[in-house]
Amino acid sequence: MKNVETIANGVRKGNIRSLAKAITLIESRNPDHSAAASKLLDSLLPDSGNSIRVGISGVPGAGKSTFIEALGMHLIAAGHKVAILAVDPTSQLSGGSILGDKTRMEELSREQNAFIRPSPSGDTLGGVARKTRETMLLCEAAGFDVIIVETVGVGQSEVTVASMVDFFLLLQLPNAGDELQGIKKGVMEVADAILVNKAEGDNRPKAELARQQYENALHLFRPKSNNWIVPALLCSALHNEGIEELWQTIQDFSEKMKQSDEFTQKRNLQANDWMWSLLMEDLKELFMRDKNVAAMLEQVQAGVSQGITTPSAAAKRLLETFRRSH
Repeated sequence: MKNVETIANGVRKGNIRSLAKAITLIESRNPDHSAAASKLLDSLLPDSGNSIRVGISGVPGAGKSTFIEALGMHLIAAGHKVAILAVDPTSQLSGGSILGDKTRMEELSREQNAFIRPSPSGDTLGGVARKTRETMLLCEAAGFDVIIVETVGVGQSEVTVASMVDFFLLLQLPNAGDELQGIKKGVMEVADAILVNKAEGDNRPKAELARQQYENALHLFRPKSNNWIVPALLCSALHNEGIEELWQTIQDFSEKMKQSDEFTQKRNLQANDWMWSLLMEDLKELFMRDKNVAAMLEQVQAGVSQGITTPSAAAKRLLETFRRSH
């Protein structure tokens, strides 16, 4: 536990080695480390929260790596410290593609004021999100004032990331029409801005058309906030065009949300949601580790698979076994 305070002090000083040690500790699956990880997070919690948390998602090929590098370099030049984290539910199969992103963000990865961290592989989406949230707090305690959370997977990961950030950006390609049909309504509804990337050269007219179509589509949704109209913007990450405008949009959003107190309300709500998701995870783990439940689990599952018993009856039987054990 003395070692925990040493790590915490190192994190507060912005020491990257201490930050890496802290993240390794909270990502550890060793039950013996969980008390130390909790103590570390409790110790650093008062030093966290002083950042703008930005979630970024995009269709494959939208140029996320190039865009994140361009945004990161712009922010560092403006005096910010930037941490880039990933939520990758596909990592149990692929090993996580942000490791590839790290090599593609060559310029950014060499910057002293940038920190790029892949998500822990081989985990469930809930587990990855849990570690990403905690890593976010540690990065804030280390003085990073812009946290970028990238979603590498598709589908549910966008909604998960939107629930842990202040501003959620949807990155799109300059193709209109069919592309618009392909965007899930749920993802459009959680976006705070839509950015059409690769708006350069011959792509420029197509990008402008796509931007107009996204703008029109956004009018069909009920506004997330009375204080913010979701914009559709253009950029060329390759040529560093539109990056400053996007950052200004994020700052305007943050200012408006803080003025209306929505910023604090949203973070409080996210903290409560996080508490409940952690509780549900821990209860599930407690349930699965119960020796009496484990002893009959295979037999009950076989009964459900073979149609001998219904899923609801099986669930009740397992719960009853768990109750008797406690």
